[in-house]
Amino acid sequence: MAPEQMAEGPEAGSSLPPPRPLDAIDQDILQMLQADGRASIRSVAECVHVSRANAYARINRLIEDGVIRGFGARVNHERAGHSTSAYITLKIVQNSWRTVREQLRALPGASHIALVGGDFDVLLLVHTPDNRALRELVLTRLQAIPEVLSTRTLLVFEEEDLEPQG
Repeated sequence: MAPEQMAEGPEAGSSLPPPRPLDAIDQDILQMLQADGRASIRSVAECVHVSRANAYARINRLIEDGVIRGFGARVNHERAGHSTSAYITLKIVQNSWRTVREQLRALPGASHIALVGGDFDVLLLVHTPDNRALRELVLTRLQAIPEVLSTRTLLVFEEEDLEPQG
């Protein structure tokens, strides 16, 4: 991959302001919201020892600055009916990252896509109902993308989300 392609991130080309330094209170707020994205403004304010108005303003600034990209649930994929997970490495045609990224986003079960440096270009994490669906995804959907030169599938035997450290 060319260096200019690697520098491109999800916010590339967006109108986000330049990043501001985060102080200890901002870091504490981020840590608390990573552990519990449903925490109330009141509980955040109490935990980090600021007023509710200050906590609210800080959270809004973190969102506006693109530090907080959203709030969501951590899903147990197996209990949600997707008992097969795999990391798939892809080698792609030079300068095709934007095109490939859009096609990978549309894949059923795709949960993480990264442009990386090394022996391959893209790392894709997928969750599928079973091995048959994984096989279909790799052999039919991925390998049908013209810019994908090769794939390698790494089956996940066990996975664990890491909780933020306190």
